[in-house]
Amino acid sequence: MTDLATDTPAPRAHTAPRQEYLVYFALILVLSLPFAAIGWALAMLGGETSTKGPLGRALSHARTITPQIFNG
Repeated sequence: MTDLATDTPAPRAHTAPRQEYLVYFALILVLSLPFAAIGWALAMLGGETSTKGPLGRALSHARTITPQIFNG
């Protein structure tokens, strides 16, 4: 007799559809872009030289926030 308890596959974690993730990512990117541009401009006026421009800042925020939405 075969022991099926030892060969059961591990349950897969629920993952959100890729399209839904991309929609949220795009929305967060578009919404954070003006704020990132303002923050970058203020930093440049203050004499601070940053390695990230406004798009880099907005992408960084979107990459941080979007996974937090789907993990919660």
